Amino acid sequence: MPSPHPPSRIHYGWHIVWSSTLGIFACLGLGRFALGMLLPAMGASLGLDYSRMGLISTFNFTGYLIAVLGCGAVASRIGHRLTITLALLTVGSSMILIGRTHAYATILLLYFLTGIGSGAANVPIMALASSWFTSRRRGRATGFVVIGSGFAILLAGKLIPWLNLKGGTEGWRLGWIVLGGMVLTVALLDYLVLRNSPGEMGLEPCGEKIAAAATTDWHVPEKKISRRNLAHLGAIYFLFGASYVVYVTFIVTSMIRDRGFSESLAGNFWAWVGALSLFSGPIFGTMSDRLGRRTALITVFSIQATGYLLAGLQGLPEIFLYVSIGCFGLTAWSIPSIMAALVGDLAGPLQAAGVFGFITFIFSFGQISAPAVAGVLAEQSGTFASSFLLTAVLAGSGALLAGFLPRKG
Repeated sequence: MPSPHPPSRIHYGWHIVWSSTLGIFACLGLGRFALGMLLPAMGASLGLDYSRMGLISTFNFTGYLIAVLGCGAVASRIGHRLTITLALLTVGSSMILIGRTHAYATILLLYFLTGIGSGAANVPIMALASSWFTSRRRGRATGFVVIGSGFAILLAGKLIPWLNLKGGTEGWRLGWIVLGGMVLTVALLDYLVLRNSPGEMGLEPCGEKIAAAATTDWHVPEKKISRRNLAHLGAIYFLFGASYVVYVTFIVTSMIRDRGFSESLAGNFWAWVGALSLFSGPIFGTMSDRLGRRTALITVFSIQATGYLLAGLQGLPEIFLYVSIGCFGLTAWSIPSIMAALVGDLAGPLQAAGVFGFITFIFSFGQISAPAVAGVLAEQSGTFASSFLLTAVLAGSGALLAGFLPRKG
C-alpha cells in the first residue's frame, strides 16, 4: 500500500527511536538507575542499614515484575503509545512523592509503584522500537534506544551530588523531585511523538527486506517459539538481571563505604559509567546484526563478568576499579537491545511485546532476588566484595548459556 505521506529522507522509525530513547531515559535511567546515586545520602538521612537499602531496590523490582506480566496484553488493547504514556506518568508521580515522604514503609510502597511504571513502559518501548525495523537494522535501532539509561546515569552522576550540596542532609529529596519532574516531561513528549505501528502511518518497517528467512526453528515465522526456547531465552535474561542489578545498585555505595571515596568522586565514576554506556547499545546491537545475536551475547557477558570480578577482588590497585567500570560501562545496556532484537527476529512485530514481556518477567526474578541477597552478604561480611564475586559467576554462566544459541540467532 503506498504511503499517503510525502516521501522523507528520514524514515519515521528513527523518530520512534529517539523518542523511545527518552522513554528509556525516564522509566529505567531515572526511575531505577539513579537510585545508586540517591541511595547513600538517603540511607544516611533515614538511618538505613545495607539490608534495608537493598529492600528498597527489591520492592522496585517486585513492582516491575508484576507490570511485565500484563503490560503486553494492555499494550495490545489500548496501544503501545498510551500504555507507555500512562506508565511514565506513574513513574514520575511516584518519584516526586518519594521526595516528600519521611516514612520508610511509604518509600517502599511508592518505589514499588515506580517499578510498576518502569516495567509497563520498558517492555512496550522495546517491542515498539523493534517492530518499526526489519531484522537487518533491528539490533542497531534497539541499541540506540537503550542508551537512554546511559544519559540518565551521566546526568545523575553530576546532578545528584550538586543537589545534595545545595539541599544539605535532605538534598536527596530534591533529587527525587527534580528527576520525577523530568519523567513527567518525557511522558508528554512521548505521547506527542510515538505511534503504534508503521501501518498506522501508511509506512513499511525501516530497512531492507530479507528475501528468505533462515531455516532454523528459531526463525520460521509460521511456528510458535517452543517452551524450551522460551525457557532458554528467559534463563539468559535472568542471569543478566541478577548480575547487573547488584553492580548498578551498590557500586557507588561500595566506593563510598568500602573504599572511602567522597560522594562527589564516586559520582564522577558513576557519570563515567553513563558516558561509556552511550556506546554499548549501538556497538553491540550492530555487532548482533552483523555477526549474530549469539556471538554478541557471549562477548558482552564475558566482558561484564570480568568487570564484576575486578570489583570483587580485594587488595587490587585502584586502576583495576577503573577497568571494572570501563568493562561495565562499555557493555551496560547492550544485552536488552540484543534480546529485543532476537525476540523481534523470532516472534515478529505482533507477538514481540508478549514474548519480550515473558522473558522480562523471568529476568525480573533476578532483579528482585539479587539486591536483597547482595545486601545481606554485605551486611554479614562488611563489604560488597562477595556480592560482586557472585555476580561475576552469574555473568559467566550467562556467556555459557548464550553459547548454546544457534550461531545465526
